[in-house]
Amino acid sequence: MANTMKLFTVFRASRNLLNSGKICVRLTSRNTSFRPNFITAKTIQSSRLLSTAANEAKDSDYHTIISDKEKPKGEGVKHEFQAETRMLLDIVAQSLYSEKEVFIRELISNASDALEKFRYTQLSGGEEAQKLQGADRQLEIHIATDKQNRTLTIQDTGIGMTKEELISNLGTIARSGSKAFLQQIKEKGTESSNTSNIIGQFGVGFYSAFMVADKVEVYSRATSEDIGYKWSSDGTGSYEIQEADGVQFGTKIVMHLKTDCREFSDDEMLKNVINKYSNFVGSPIYLNGKKANSVQPVWLMDAKSVTPQQHNEFYRYISGSYDQPRFTLHYNTDVPISIHALLYFPEGKPGLFEMSRENESGVALYTRKVLIKSKTDNILPKWLRFIKGVVDSDDIPLNLSRELLQNSALIRKLTTVLTNRVLRFLQEQAKKHPEEFAKFYTDYGLFLKEGIITNHDQNEKEEIAKLLRFESSHKDTGMKIGLDDYLSRAVDTEGRQKTIYYLAAPSRALAENSPYYEALKRKQQEVLFCYEPYDELVLMQLQQYKGNKLVSVEKDMRMDKQANDLTNLGEDSLKRSEIDALTNWMKDKLSGKAFTIHATTRLEAHPCVVTVEEMAAARHFIRTQSHQLNENQRYGLLQPQLEINPKHPIIKKLHKLSTSDPILAELLTNQLFANAMVGAGLVDDPRVLLVSMNDLLTKALDKH
Repeated sequence: MANTMKLFTVFRASRNLLNSGKICVRLTSRNTSFRPNFITAKTIQSSRLLSTAANEAKDSDYHTIISDKEKPKGEGVKHEFQAETRMLLDIVAQSLYSEKEVFIRELISNASDALEKFRYTQLSGGEEAQKLQGADRQLEIHIATDKQNRTLTIQDTGIGMTKEELISNLGTIARSGSKAFLQQIKEKGTESSNTSNIIGQFGVGFYSAFMVADKVEVYSRATSEDIGYKWSSDGTGSYEIQEADGVQFGTKIVMHLKTDCREFSDDEMLKNVINKYSNFVGSPIYLNGKKANSVQPVWLMDAKSVTPQQHNEFYRYISGSYDQPRFTLHYNTDVPISIHALLYFPEGKPGLFEMSRENESGVALYTRKVLIKSKTDNILPKWLRFIKGVVDSDDIPLNLSRELLQNSALIRKLTTVLTNRVLRFLQEQAKKHPEEFAKFYTDYGLFLKEGIITNHDQNEKEEIAKLLRFESSHKDTGMKIGLDDYLSRAVDTEGRQKTIYYLAAPSRALAENSPYYEALKRKQQEVLFCYEPYDELVLMQLQQYKGNKLVSVEKDMRMDKQANDLTNLGEDSLKRSEIDALTNWMKDKLSGKAFTIHATTRLEAHPCVVTVEEMAAARHFIRTQSHQLNENQRYGLLQPQLEINPKHPIIKKLHKLSTSDPILAELLTNQLFANAMVGAGLVDDPRVLLVSMNDLLTKALDKH
């Protein structure tokens, strides 16, 4: 009793101290003493409030409707699948989908459909809306995993199914309840925007569950029914239906996973799959009580309302990169087909693997916010593979698995619309932001040129060509112009088409000193300089632009008949008879190499030049395939034409040497031809010329 009184006294004293606002706590030890710490009652109360708030916040994050309250009653009624249904079940379970994880996407899509059906029925009013029960419930999708029992559960609070709908929707494969629902609305003439979120079109998504489960149980209760039902099957040849108590409104699917598919009971794995395929589903998805989808479908938002930060975050999400978009194209249209596109042009330079045509497209295909394919090669042409983004279209028909597109005509139309819009967008950027576009062209111009080379549509080639940029002989070094700018200065003589001249050379210095450029330089003719090896192939493939021909200066030189007119050569030139004698002598010494040799009046500073029929194609051949042929075969294919300058000192000296010192003249002739071949870019490795050059020098120094 005495101890009890002492304890009561201590408790009362402590309570008084607490009410007074202070508690004195003295902590002592043998070696150390601490000053008293005063803890106020307000501090304790505040700590309790913070702790309670934290617990409440933690509890508020957790939300689930999944429970095991369903209890089947009575005897189940067994139903046989149709013969073709059993056959298709094997296809679905074994080979229809390329990746097993897509079953999660399919079931979430079905759940989303059920929610949208409920929402539509509720908003449409009428007799069916009057029958709805629990109309104020939250429209959600819940997923739960159980590793120990190897089960995966997906439950929605949507429209639910009656017994008859369970038989018709789940008992017959390739039947889509969503598609039938939309068809019914159309027949009633009550279609509205409320139906636009129903994915539909997919008949066998539910059966993808049998890829990973050896048994599937479905509990469903229609919103207008008081009775729930259980549907179950092992996916072999039959299914069973029976009444069940405790079934919530909506549909609950319980999958008993196969032993080799136990990874689908791992919540982290499921979260990754949800983020990959179903992150933009309109209704919230909860995984083991935690919300799993959070990213907004930015491409469906109003373009003006999306902030740069949202674009940056979404770009990083879909591209998996850490740079920022250089340009952003947010495009929505309903004509000629429904398209919601959000396309990003990366800021960073393309990597080695991105340059390869084997690299996959960076554009994901969605249908009503559900991912169909993360990398869709046939939505944009291959040359636009550097673009990242999303294309969402309600009009795209899909095959049973949602993975292969079956209407090629519609897909071609979609591709054409998107490609034209991308080209128009880039053309706008080139005009509005020329400096930014110039940087983009430096990094990604190669892809545009690839588009011209690989395209068969001349109109599309010319649309791409509007974006090409080259240095010009009439502009300063480093300044690039487009084809339209060139044409604005081109002279249209006597009603003839304008001609766009271009010259391929490794640098501007070599271009300006090229023997092919001499004649046009005298005429002050503007010429585009192509420094990249593939530029001339691009322009050769383009052929014309807005009705105006593109001509390489080498080909213009070869086709110039006036240059072969030797009637007025002047006194500082070889005579006509001397030219004939020299060219005949050179033909004999260059037999098998130069197929024709003649004099030209186009040259001034250079002794000779070589031309072939298609210089760009010839140079490409030399770079890529000439190593497979010997020297005679190469010359046989190229058939080079050697044009000499009868006014040049070397050519005049060669004429004299041809009679006075034939050996030296032959060495000089071969060296002149070899030099011309190098200048034309038709020699794979110039080092092979060192031997002949040394022989020439040795012979020339014999007299010294």
